[in-house]
Amino acid sequence: MPPCLLAIAGPTATGKTGLSLALANRLPISILSADSRLVYRELDIGTAKPTLEERSRAPHHLIDIRDPTETMTVAEYQQAAQALIHQLHLERERLPCLVGGTGLYISSVVDGLQIPPVAPQPGLRSQLLRLGQVQCYGMLQGVDPVASGRIHPNDSVRTIRALEVAYVTGQPLSGQQGQRPPEYPVLYIGLDCAPEALANRIQRRTEHMIEQGLVAEVEHLCKEYGDDLPLLQTLGYAEILGYLAGNYSLTAARQLIVKNTRQFAKRQRTWFRKRAITWFDADSGDLLDDVWQTIAAFCAEVSSP
Repeated sequence: MPPCLLAIAGPTATGKTGLSLALANRLPISILSADSRLVYRELDIGTAKPTLEERSRAPHHLIDIRDPTETMTVAEYQQAAQALIHQLHLERERLPCLVGGTGLYISSVVDGLQIPPVAPQPGLRSQLLRLGQVQCYGMLQGVDPVASGRIHPNDSVRTIRALEVAYVTGQPLSGQQGQRPPEYPVLYIGLDCAPEALANRIQRRTEHMIEQGLVAEVEHLCKEYGDDLPLLQTLGYAEILGYLAGNYSLTAARQLIVKNTRQFAKRQRTWFRKRAITWFDADSGDLLDDVWQTIAAFCAEVSSP
């Protein structure tokens, strides 16, 4: 297997995991998860984590490598993913296949993002949050005008991160960013489908999660780690947490998950559409064959003298 990388991206619920497993029946691949929540143990149902049976069909990496109380920065993910890819390239037995919907995780590898090695600073973030977004953005304009020009005045997450990096390192975030793409070839493909079709996929997946025991999973996490666990404020978990708190019915929680997941998928689509990706229709009956032909042509090209 020549040193190269296959990346499969796209909005949530488009079948990326299913495609990667289908490809594993035709090609020796190692699947590297590119999902920011799959790295956490005990978050299984609400993250649509591949089952143990599915993971037995091909080697899987970067799943269940952090406890729910720990953090996984993009820089840490990038380092772990790059190390795995390097090892797979040395072995020349399996094609590394990056699969997921977390854009920054994928971009950190595919684009070789230069990421300041600054871990989250809870104390500093709390202080900045108390100041409010208007004041924080004004501060950012003073310490890093270049970064402030790239960040929307209402984007509190990126504003606080830019301030965090600037204060911890003493250097503006904009001066520490850049890209160093990998030297090996990358085939970057994406799955998507019509909005109505994706809405139906999200509806079915949400119902399946609840049938599989999502409520019990949230109850367990609350018991083990407390209902203030940050991961319980993420998609799928926050809505069930509201149900358990008595704020609304389970039916309402289900509807909220569907609504919020559709909004999330829309943001993902916008983010990925700005990248140079070869797109495929997730609902095409010829999806596997079409992707297979593209991979075969790619491998033939990178293998040629």
